[in-house]
Amino acid sequence: MTGFPTAPDKQALEQGQTLSPRFDAAGLIAAVATHAETGEVLMLAWMNAEALQRTIDTGEAHYFSRSRNELWHKGATSGQVQKVVELRVDCDQDAVWMKVRPQGDGGACHTGQRSCFYRVVENGRLVKRP
Repeated sequence: MTGFPTAPDKQALEQGQTLSPRFDAAGLIAAVATHAETGEVLMLAWMNAEALQRTIDTGEAHYFSRSRNELWHKGATSGQVQKVVELRVDCDQDAVWMKVRPQGDGGACHTGQRSCFYRVVENGRLVKRP
């Protein structure tokens, strides 16, 4: 049980006013976080129902770590808390997009980079770019 209602039909899912996220077989939904002021893509992570509900309840991003198999409050140890300015769901409610204000040093990536998307593919190789 996710705690979220299931949409009764496609019309309700795609056009209705009820949040009815469609989690995958593992109970997860993709979550993209962008910087609320700049629009920069900061990270892609996963949420389970508890992470999504905690994000809604607290106004701070919570994710589900697939590698650690546990709930993760972004910034709890790094100080890079993500204050949610706006939370959107896509048309068929199987992905969320959060506009966030990063706290702490403003970073989002565990490698110390501002964004998790800090490398560009050029001629089949990865090249670090700001």
